[in-house]
Amino acid sequence: MKQPELGKKISELRKAKGLTQEELVEKCNISVRTLQRIESGEVSPRSYTIKIIFAAMGYDFYNSSESLSVWFVKTGLNISTWLGQFYRYVLDLFNLKTNTMKKIMILSVPFLTVFCFLLFSSLYSRAQDKIKMKESFNKNNSEADFIRQFNTGQIDSITMTYLDNACFMPDQYPTVYGKDDIQIYWQQLYNRGIRFTQTKSTFTVISDSIAVDRGTWTVSVNPGLKVSGTYMTQWRYVNDQWMIENDMSKTDELNVESN
Repeated sequence: MKQPELGKKISELRKAKGLTQEELVEKCNISVRTLQRIESGEVSPRSYTIKIIFAAMGYDFYNSSESLSVWFVKTGLNISTWLGQFYRYVLDLFNLKTNTMKKIMILSVPFLTVFCFLLFSSLYSRAQDKIKMKESFNKNNSEADFIRQFNTGQIDSITMTYLDNACFMPDQYPTVYGKDDIQIYWQQLYNRGIRFTQTKSTFTVISDSIAVDRGTWTVSVNPGLKVSGTYMTQWRYVNDQWMIENDMSKTDELNVESN
């Protein structure tokens, strides 16, 4: 506590104790003139002198809850004053009758900041979703897995990637509808000795729920004949996995190999 509050505090405590200045100095072993100057705020006593004066009046200033109360009151007043000033500043900021352009620029900053934050957050989230969807699609549309499964006769594994109402349109055969009929079609190709030597995706478009994949394929019909063509497959994202909805295939070239 600094002067003049310290002097006032000593004077108030002394009077509350019913002590005169002369009676108090006798307990403190200081002069009346010194006490008078302290109480009037003319001088700032040393901490040792302050401790003696308060001890003489039975008041522990350094551990008193009263001092903490005073501190909290002052702090509360300072916060209240600051909030009041801030409130008046905000009200004045929305008063566009004066300094209109300046205030509009100030007000636009937080709104633009929030807008940009939300925009970038949305773009980042969408980018992450696209990455996840592409990773999921590539996992389902594995060219190596398809060749391995077909060439080893795992036709069930292939048809599991089709929707129940899927449609398959090979150019040299009637259109096949439904998962069961598609399985029969792939099984017939396998039974005829056809084996895939290559499938290669050349163009892919992936959205939130639909993907279109276009590419080329090559099969070996017999030891001396290879057939190549193109395919276009439409996938749909259902129950957290990609399923084939429509499938098209077109034969482009026959290659007869000489022995």
